[in-house]
Amino acid sequence: MNTATQDGQSAQLYGVDLRPGLASHGSPATITRTENLGFAALTGDSHPIHYDEAFAARTRHGRCVVHGLLLASLGAFGATPLSRRIEDAMVAFVDSQFSFLKPVFIGDTVTSHFEVAQIEHKPARNLSLLRFDMWLTNDAGDTVMQGKHTYLVRMQPDT
Repeated sequence: MNTATQDGQSAQLYGVDLRPGLASHGSPATITRTENLGFAALTGDSHPIHYDEAFAARTRHGRCVVHGLLLASLGAFGATPLSRRIEDAMVAFVDSQFSFLKPVFIGDTVTSHFEVAQIEHKPARNLSLLRFDMWLTNDAGDTVMQGKHTYLVRMQPDT
C-alpha cells in the first residue's frame, strides 16, 4: 500500500490499496443549540422535541434531542482523513443505511468512525465497490448511531 509521496504528503489510494479492517475516524464535534435550530430551519423539521425545552422536558428523554438526520450528516465519510486519501479514486456515494441506538442531546460531542467492511473489485470497469461499517460515539464512548456506507471508487489509477 502506498503510504507517502516523496514530498511527505499522503499518497492517493485506490480500490486495490484498501483492505477490510482499515479504519478512519472523524474529528469530535460538539452539537450546539444554534446548530440544531439551524438544521430545523434548513429542513423544516420543526418537531418541538428538538428545540422546545418545556415540551422536551415532558418526554421520556427529559430534554431536547438532536435531529437524527443532523447526526447522520456528522457521519459523513468526507470528514475523515481517509477520505482525503481517496479523492482521486472517488466516483460516487452509492448507499447509506443507519440506525439510531441512543439519544444525543444539545452539548454532546460525537465522533464518527469508519472501517472498511468489504471491497468488491470490478476489473473490467476499473471500479471497486467499497463498503464501510460506520458508527458515531458520544463523549462517554457509547455508540449512538451505526450504519453502512457504500462508495464506488476507481480500482487503480487510469493508465
